[in-house]
Amino acid sequence: MIATYPFSAVVGLDDLKLALILNAVSARVGGVLVRGEKGTAKSTIVRALAAQLPTVEVVRGCRFACDPATPDPTCPDGPHEPGEQRVRRAASLVELPVGASEDRLVGSLDIERALTEGVKAFEPGLLASAHRGVLYVDEVNLLHDHLVDLLLDAAALGTCYVERESVSVRHAARFLLVGTMNPEEGELRPQLLDRFGLTVEVKASRDPDERAEVVRRRLAFESSPAEFTGRWAEQETLLAERIARARLRVGDVRLPDARLRQIATVCAGFEVDGLRADLVTAHAAIAHAAWHGRDVVEVADVRAAARLSLPHRRRRDPFDAPGLDEALLEKLLEQTSQEDDEPPPGGGPADQDDGPAGQNDGPADVGDGPADLGDGPADGDGGPAGQGRGATDAGDGPADQRGGATDAGEGRADEGAVRNDSGTRNADAAEGGQVAAPYRVRLFAVPGVGEGAAGRRSRARTRLGRSTGARLPRGKARDLHVSATLLAAAPHQARRGRRAPGLILRADDLREKVREGREGNLVLFVVDASGSMAARKRMTAVKTAVLSLLLDAYQRRDKVGLVTFRGDSASLALPPTSSVEAGAARLRTLPTGGRTPLAAGLVKAAEVLRLERLRDPSRRPLLVLVTDGRATAGGEVSRAAGLLLGTASVVVDCESGPVRLGLARRLAVLLGAPAVPLEELGSVVREHRKAV
Repeated sequence: MIATYPFSAVVGLDDLKLALILNAVSARVGGVLVRGEKGTAKSTIVRALAAQLPTVEVVRGCRFACDPATPDPTCPDGPHEPGEQRVRRAASLVELPVGASEDRLVGSLDIERALTEGVKAFEPGLLASAHRGVLYVDEVNLLHDHLVDLLLDAAALGTCYVERESVSVRHAARFLLVGTMNPEEGELRPQLLDRFGLTVEVKASRDPDERAEVVRRRLAFESSPAEFTGRWAEQETLLAERIARARLRVGDVRLPDARLRQIATVCAGFEVDGLRADLVTAHAAIAHAAWHGRDVVEVADVRAAARLSLPHRRRRDPFDAPGLDEALLEKLLEQTSQEDDEPPPGGGPADQDDGPAGQNDGPADVGDGPADLGDGPADGDGGPAGQGRGATDAGDGPADQRGGATDAGEGRADEGAVRNDSGTRNADAAEGGQVAAPYRVRLFAVPGVGEGAAGRRSRARTRLGRSTGARLPRGKARDLHVSATLLAAAPHQARRGRRAPGLILRADDLREKVREGREGNLVLFVVDASGSMAARKRMTAVKTAVLSLLLDAYQRRDKVGLVTFRGDSASLALPPTSSVEAGAARLRTLPTGGRTPLAAGLVKAAEVLRLERLRDPSRRPLLVLVTDGRATAGGEVSRAAGLLLGTASVVVDCESGPVRLGLARRLAVLLGAPAVPLEELGSVVREHRKAV
């Protein structure tokens, strides 16, 4: 058996520990989303907690882990009699892989048995396996949206509903849901973020002593797992006992009306949408009180719950990073702290410690051990672990966005960065242009039908969407095309000796559906950042247009890249990534000015697309060229444009003024692409809004 790194030995990560424990105490909290850079012990600590959950009693032979004391009356393996044999086992830890299908998640009809044996059998999915345990989704932001919706619905309802292929099944699915993600690889949509009860931001400590302690403990664990876990066995036992006691107490914890009004005031003060935040904060405050051995929710419990339940619900723009204004939280708590409330039992002072420590009747703090806690253990790749409080880091993108000042500095250092093509100084170029509020743009799609990752832009053959045909299965048949299967088997019935009603089916008769839906594309933005673009504040309109296109790419689940050209060369400002937030940050700090090497920009775009085809051949590209068409430096434009023939492209024509040369339109002809004037990029939507 592979040893699990002890939860108590994890260095630091106080907020993450607390969030996981609150969910272990009460399933109603709604799960945890862990955001952080790679190598911050996200996976390690989740697996460590699962090992500390109390054991569960299940009905022997039940595939749905029914509790013998209160068996699920809708269990597909039931009904279970009160006297049925029971067995005790550890709480399950189920990991959902990124490439999982809907069938694997919720379960489905066992197609092969149904067709070859005539048995209508249900094959349970991972949600059934996770019941009364932990469901861990690594890289949840890379999971298809419809799968995220399914598992979040099950987590919220505590029940999994399966209605497909003539199967109608429901079974209990109550589990601790933990999702981890690296923001560099793309964000979850705000609607999905809201479905997670709590969120925690983690990053690696910058303290050398803490980092050294992380490595020291990890090396000790890898050298002798049994000896290392033995040193922490007492702390792990105390933790498991404390979680078990809190679980028993949580149902009796009382939420006074004054604390409930305080929760409502805090949620209203932060202007969160809907009422889910209020409910989650209330459940988390109750769990926090139970964890600290209290029977009544106090202000400290509300404060701790709000810090974990509200940061990801305050996003107004999809590019906003989650975060919480601590000063505003304290102000809102202070406004309601004077209201009438019953004193805590025993008249003792309220426990003001928000971390796992400081409880009244339980063992020492989680993580107390032979050494002082600094930072967490290394993750699977040996990287350092993260910090506690979950503070939002504005530099979580592929490159630290705080380096934008450096980019701007480069622009100031380059004399051409503050002069337009005519050589005159341009104040707007020095600033790079401001960015206005983004607007909705028209849909640009790649022609034809692709087979890329599911998204919302171009037509594609995917596992989702409407059925358009049938084909032989690729592996095990799951999405069965019934009529095509019957038609394939019908001509062979006499030869197979059919005598009774029903068809004689063989494996080679099976056909699966071909579905057509939408795919996400690689949208490569090639932006002219020369002096002519910065003239007459044109760059403000250009940046706003590109930001609007980025927002559109975010909503359509595309990968994005950003190439800019100015001066004498072109550069890859943002390598293709799913993190459109990083693209927005790079765009806002984009320096402008200098000459216009248009050919260099086209050549760089062709190079980027060539490499991306090797890395991800199924994802089709869409080139969005933003320029006025002028070329005052570099090679021959027509020759460079020939490198991009066959690539789906759109030219956003930024030329303005009463006299126009039509250079961008000529470039669009060379690329075989439509030319869209900058001012008309969102005109269809604006006209529709006026009509409404």
